[in-house]
Amino acid sequence: MMHTNYTIKESPPSAEDFASLRKLIGWSNPCLSVVQKSIDASLFWATIYLDNNLVGCGRVIGDGAMYFYIQDVIIHPEHQNKGLGSKIMNTLIAHLESCCAPGATIGLLAAHGKESFYLKFGFKPRDGQSLGLGMCRFI
Repeated sequence: MMHTNYTIKESPPSAEDFASLRKLIGWSNPCLSVVQKSIDASLFWATIYLDNNLVGCGRVIGDGAMYFYIQDVIIHPEHQNKGLGSKIMNTLIAHLESCCAPGATIGLLAAHGKESFYLKFGFKPRDGQSLGLGMCRFI
């Protein structure tokens, strides 16, 4: 059951809170000015707070027309397995369904071991057969 003091917002977190949450789960961060620039360039945010503390987030990035990517779905480790990730995803998907034109593509890169979570939301793995495998490069 979800804690009653959780509040979901459709607004970005502060750069400091976002960087702290990323660091908490083991992701590295660039300098805060780059984090802020990334936050500002995002198309849509869903954030979850407990007593004004950021405990979860997710965002949509992309070109705003044909291609959209769900990025940075993060839940604080102490608040995982409480349905918060699903709340974030449902908020992101509802937004995308309301604004995407027919034929738009929504993609994401699942963290290792989290693939089955995204299957529940209609995402399909790129197995290399019909579409090729997904790839990325880190700088």
